[in-house]
Amino acid sequence: MRPLEGIKVVTFEHAIAAPFCTRQLADRGARVIKVERPGTGDFARNYDERVSGLASHFVWTNRSKESITLDVKQAQAIDVVHKLLADADVFVQNLAPGATQRLGLDYEALSKQYPRLIVCDISGYGLDGPFRDKKAYDLLIQSESGFLSITGSEGEPAKAGCSIADIAAGMYGYSNILAALIERGRTGRGKHIDVSMLESMVEWMSFPLYYAIDGQAAPRQTGASHATIFPYGPFVAGDGKTVMLGVQNEREWKKFCESVIAQPQLCADDRFNSNSRRVANREVLARLVLEAFATLSAAQVIERLDEAGIANARMNDMQGVWNHEQLLARKRWTKVQTPAGEIPALYPPGVTPAEEPNMGAVPALGQHTDSILHELGLSDVQIREMHEAGAV
Repeated sequence: MRPLEGIKVVTFEHAIAAPFCTRQLADRGARVIKVERPGTGDFARNYDERVSGLASHFVWTNRSKESITLDVKQAQAIDVVHKLLADADVFVQNLAPGATQRLGLDYEALSKQYPRLIVCDISGYGLDGPFRDKKAYDLLIQSESGFLSITGSEGEPAKAGCSIADIAAGMYGYSNILAALIERGRTGRGKHIDVSMLESMVEWMSFPLYYAIDGQAAPRQTGASHATIFPYGPFVAGDGKTVMLGVQNEREWKKFCESVIAQPQLCADDRFNSNSRRVANREVLARLVLEAFATLSAAQVIERLDEAGIANARMNDMQGVWNHEQLLARKRWTKVQTPAGEIPALYPPGVTPAEEPNMGAVPALGQHTDSILHELGLSDVQIREMHEAGAV
């Protein structure tokens, strides 16, 4: 039995944050019913066509769900929503702030009808405050949270290459829902969860915030290098390939000098005999490291680092990750079905294949509409009328 088997989730979701949250619930066995707009559905379905004509974001965040189309501006469709919610455990939504209130589907209204229902609202800035109604896309939250001010190179801020603000909010939605389910088991009552992308990202920014507390300078923009530890970051070997390495303490610094770059005299050099001094003199030290690496291939550098017990990694590209030997050795890849055929998918982190996580199909738009309507007790005639009226 999967941990969340028997839990029913209804979701009004689009883009990444809420779909990523509910996919975690689906992975653990919850039944997730995704309500989409007739004709177009979740707009993330059309971000690109990279996965055999399907969108890469959508197939990532929407496996193991059922899709029903409903025009919630029509009374018949709202009736269906309430039928869905009548025995639901969780309602998740990331529509524009105020949208569910206008539909009578906000927590205040729903809790009176369904006192055991857990309602999770995911938004850019939260359900109140002066920024409530601002549009909030991932890049904008990366900027507003200060993330862009410490990434990239000096004078050239760089965004994260994945939807980090959406992912943060989605995971806080997921963890809060799990906590609310445990709490409901004790109290018998549902709960309101208000997750904002801004607060999720600011939580993740707590190290640089504390580093800059009381008006102190923030961490420098240092590209792929660490802003406050050195040497820690990318270094090019003699064959042009990049090695990522990290020296964390003085014991490792001594080994690095003696065994990796073969310059033991640097251990006693006043410019480099503490992390703070190495950071202050990073440009000089970087040149010395690169000169030592220039006679070695990346494989040779990694071999020396491994022998010295110095943390290191390759600079993998996407194809390298698809074929990563560690993931293959641990059998972390499986297959899921999509409307365009079978695609590979990573098992949820922390879950073994033996636990049989729910790796169900990515749904086509409205694929489950009629079956869900039948399940709710609607007749063929009623379903046909809803189709004719454009309510589904």
